[in-house]
Amino acid sequence: MTELGLDEIDLLGFPIGGFVAQEIALVRPTLVRRLMLAATGPKGAPGMHGWRADIAAAARGESKPENLLYIMFAHTDTSQAKGIEFLSRFTERHEVRDAPTSDAARDAQYDAVVEWGIPDHAALQRLTEIKSPTLIIQGDDDLMIPTKLSHLMAGLIPDAQIRIYPDAVHGFLFQYPAEVAADVNAFLAEPRP
Repeated sequence: MTELGLDEIDLLGFPIGGFVAQEIALVRPTLVRRLMLAATGPKGAPGMHGWRADIAAAARGESKPENLLYIMFAHTDTSQAKGIEFLSRFTERHEVRDAPTSDAARDAQYDAVVEWGIPDHAALQRLTEIKSPTLIIQGDDDLMIPTKLSHLMAGLIPDAQIRIYPDAVHGFLFQYPAEVAADVNAFLAEPRP
């Protein structure tokens, strides 16, 4: 960001990107104008040290549509239907697509989540020092990063706002793309405190 000459940014972090966004907001508080934390959790929080066995198996197994649906969408007919709509949008593009995720990349991601989730009360308390206006967004029953941790972050980050999307889990922003975009844009447009 320094190399690009950016003096102030709006920063959105989604899962592990949310870990990074929290650190940037703490280490470079004057850089982050507005902070948005999506389907992420605070360092050291209870319930972050690993995933449920079924989620870990689906996340670390073969990359298949049914695994994505299992992890990212609630196990309800309505959410799964939204997941299938998302997969249709996702597979429409045939050019300039990202390479499939490797087992090594998935393992490294899981290791990062486990390390971030080692219970640590002092790490949790660091969130009280975030000065940026913050919007926390998540599905109402996230199976990877428990939704209760969004509420915990909202209680620790001064004046944080929280928006929880119904019938949704980790992939809530894929399930509710228009609603999430509207909420993020409204947050970004708010006057400075």
